[in-house]
Amino acid sequence: MAESPRTNTAGPYARAVGLALGFAADRLFADPARFHPVAGFGTAAIALQKRTYRDSRGAGVVHVAVLLGGSAALGVLVERSSRRRAATVLTTAVGTWAVLGGTSLARTGDAMAARLDSATADGGTLDSARALLPSLCGRDPSVLDGEGLTRAALESVAENTSDAAVGALLWGAVAGIPGLFVYRAANTLDAMIGYRSEKYRNFGWAAARFDDLLNVLPARLTGVITAACAPLVGGSTSESLGAWRRDAGAHPSPNAGVAEASAAGALGVSLGGRTQYAHGVELRPVLGRGAAPGPDDLRRASMLSVRVQVGAATVSAAVAVTIGHLRLRRRQRH
Repeated sequence: MAESPRTNTAGPYARAVGLALGFAADRLFADPARFHPVAGFGTAAIALQKRTYRDSRGAGVVHVAVLLGGSAALGVLVERSSRRRAATVLTTAVGTWAVLGGTSLARTGDAMAARLDSATADGGTLDSARALLPSLCGRDPSVLDGEGLTRAALESVAENTSDAAVGALLWGAVAGIPGLFVYRAANTLDAMIGYRSEKYRNFGWAAARFDDLLNVLPARLTGVITAACAPLVGGSTSESLGAWRRDAGAHPSPNAGVAEASAAGALGVSLGGRTQYAHGVELRPVLGRGAAPGPDDLRRASMLSVRVQVGAATVSAAVAVTIGHLRLRRRQRH
């Protein structure tokens, strides 16, 4: 009998293989150097904001719904056009590579550590390190000394290990290409308008809350894998879990607190305190019980990030295989 054009013949392993290949591409090549789709999405979001911006939550909901709805529709279109196994593997791999940023994150952490070391060794200025900080986070580098730059970079590496890698891999495993696209779009919108400045306090509310929702599971998976990997960077699993349990709840973000506290415990350092942003100063709770981090700790954080990403890729592939088998059994029953 001829096969229906609607029958999905990709098989239960195609999504997992695509995720693994996309992760490997990120490890080998990092982010696409040109024509990055996330940059294209950001350009589209800015253009739409010129029409949708109002100082209200309702306008923000519309803005987010249009952009995430478009991302979901594009993901569904791509996935439905890739019903054969090879096509599913290829499109999932390319989509995964496009949305991951974990390798660039770890490399930037290492580069920041090298610049901080250079400034200390040569008795030079921190200008080079300050110039790099915006690649990691939105804090004002001009007001930060060496210790402040180190802490800002390490906190960003810890938090963005979840945002730039673990979350995308997990949602890709659960929801395929639409999951990849929607997760990265939501994360990008949160970075653009989700912070609590006067302009975005209301308009960015929906972006921040939806990003929080999507990251509930990824942040906690990040915490678990961070604790498991702590001995690989000279840390303690029990200290990582203890810092998570003791300190994460005091953080203003329900998800960043988990990633940062578990990393602080794993590395044996203290994070948090006075935090300078473009929109003002926030006094963050202290996470961990160690000393303030130095450049060597930042290198260890980058190393830890890579190991957590590998663990997340392994778990996500297993989740994708499990979901693939469940879908196959459901089709066979019907």
